[in-house]
Amino acid sequence: MSQSTGAPSQPPAQIGALDRYFKISERGSSVSREVRGGLVSFFAMAYIIILNPLILGSGTDVEGNQLSIVEIAAVTAFTAGVMTIAFGAIARYPFAFATGLGINSLVAVTIAQQVTWAEAMGLVVIEGIIIVILAITGFRTAVFNAVPPELKAAIAVGIGLFIAMVGVVDSGFVRRIPDAAGTTVPVGLGIGGSIASWPTFVFVVGLLLCGVLVARRIRGGLFIGIVVTAIFSVIVEAIAGAGPSFVDGEPNPTGWSLAVPGIPDSLGGIPNLALIGQVDLIGAFTRIGPLAAGLFVFTLLLANFFDAMGTFTGLGKEAELMDSKGNLPNMKAALVVEGFGAVAGGLTSSSSNTVFLESASGIAEGARTGLANIVTGTLFLLAMFFTPLYEVVPVEAAAPALVIVGALMISQIKQIDLTNFAVALPAFLTIVAMPYTYSIANGIGIGFIAWVVMATATGKARTVHPILWIVAAAFVVFFGIGPITDALA
Repeated sequence: MSQSTGAPSQPPAQIGALDRYFKISERGSSVSREVRGGLVSFFAMAYIIILNPLILGSGTDVEGNQLSIVEIAAVTAFTAGVMTIAFGAIARYPFAFATGLGINSLVAVTIAQQVTWAEAMGLVVIEGIIIVILAITGFRTAVFNAVPPELKAAIAVGIGLFIAMVGVVDSGFVRRIPDAAGTTVPVGLGIGGSIASWPTFVFVVGLLLCGVLVARRIRGGLFIGIVVTAIFSVIVEAIAGAGPSFVDGEPNPTGWSLAVPGIPDSLGGIPNLALIGQVDLIGAFTRIGPLAAGLFVFTLLLANFFDAMGTFTGLGKEAELMDSKGNLPNMKAALVVEGFGAVAGGLTSSSSNTVFLESASGIAEGARTGLANIVTGTLFLLAMFFTPLYEVVPVEAAAPALVIVGALMISQIKQIDLTNFAVALPAFLTIVAMPYTYSIANGIGIGFIAWVVMATATGKARTVHPILWIVAAAFVVFFGIGPITDALA
């Protein structure tokens, strides 16, 4: 279990419709824990409202058009809020939604280069519709259930390392070493092997603070840690003046990664949601042809399908919501709603929305039900109007919670029989591929392929579920999509 926060102390009168619907008492939680968890998830995820516009806004479509950063920020918060609330109310799990990282880069850097923005978002909508159909028919659930327990545990561990990697990289604690350095070492500690920036120092202080609070089982430890670290970051910036990571287009390695902490000049304003509905469902197929457009849809589909499956597995295990077979109850409804996240993301031009890994921070804080999602989603909707307020919390203040969650999730490795190398190798590849390739889907695909190969080589091919064979074959195509696309060009 991630963090023991003690038995909930709620009065019998509280056991009412809200409690029964969300199964708050049944899952050993309380309203206060759900609210705290929802708050922590939001603060751990809020950076997406800043980051997604930077990713999508940096891309130029085939006609030379760019999306407005202000408008992307508005629809990013809007879509995350709506989908998070919908998932909490329908699936009743504390898994918040936001624009999927990786998928948005694929849309901005690869797809939009060959089609217009409206056509690119049309492909995202089509991919989402296919996901929904696969979920309604039960195929997504069948795939989830076909995965061996050892691989499910490996996925959870890999996600833990991945989410920790996100934390240490976003904070500047781990940085890419420039190619000009002339070394084969790809990454290093801070700047030149030192914690040489105030933002990274704030992260280190926040990490130690959150670690102590969690170790001492302080109620609301992660939330307290984020708030205190955010306040500390405002003080540090006021004194040191580190500034942003880019100044007049030039890199400032010692600056804050995204948001610069400080007292906001204003409370906010009316969001611009003009991008909603700017979508073309058929334009890409006429512009680049059905085959090329179909390959883009397939790539989006596979990435979204297994990113979500891996995240469901990791979050479900962390929240101790899995049944005796390692499956998440009510999975079909949850996967149907998740599929609509891609549809919603395409219709709003915010890119495909999916379950967000940072929800693990709220789970570690005690969230166990969809009520936490209602809190997180409401804050996302409010963020559309109060952008300056949430920008006070820099990534460096929220990143410590991600590292703590990664440390908590690593415990799942004890469920893997590492003495059996036919199991250990696929599990190991699944775990390390996620942070090394910065992709959950890649880790799952590599693990699936390795599992099938090792089982076949050790005379246990019949123990592999037929669906696993199909999925492994699909991933072989997925990993070869570049050469295949080039050959068809």
